[in-house]
Amino acid sequence: MTETNRDVAGVIAPPPLIFLGFLIAGIALEYGVVRTQGLDMPDALRWTVVSLLIVAGAGFIAAAWRRFSKAGTPAPPWQPTTAFVAQGVYRWTRNPMYLGMTLIYLALGVAANAPVVFWLLVPLIMTIHHGVIVREERYMAGKFGDPYLDYTHRVPRWL
Repeated sequence: MTETNRDVAGVIAPPPLIFLGFLIAGIALEYGVVRTQGLDMPDALRWTVVSLLIVAGAGFIAAAWRRFSKAGTPAPPWQPTTAFVAQGVYRWTRNPMYLGMTLIYLALGVAANAPVVFWLLVPLIMTIHHGVIVREERYMAGKFGDPYLDYTHRVPRWL
């Protein structure tokens, strides 16, 4: 079935799998092909950065998940959306889950001491933007109309 005859956003793949694929590719390139000098960062600082990024990323994801749960709508973009959520963390960013996943992706790149992971950040974000976010926004605009479009003019995609 195509995106036009199903009540789903039609994303190219589950977003966590997209992030994981890029992370695995970055680490594989780092340790199998490129072999950079790593991140010139003391261990204590490195693990502090990793911890802060993971806590922040998990916080965004958990806050968003709670809002979806409270609204009674599924969070996965491959399931039909039954409610438009604009409260809580969604007052500051339209994509807190993807923001959270990005922070965790960065944390894991730091933890792996793999700068190549950061080189892949722009292609990753472009994939998420075009393959997921744009499709979700088109779906939400079609399903919820002007209230959703007004929301998109008030709240930024990321921060």
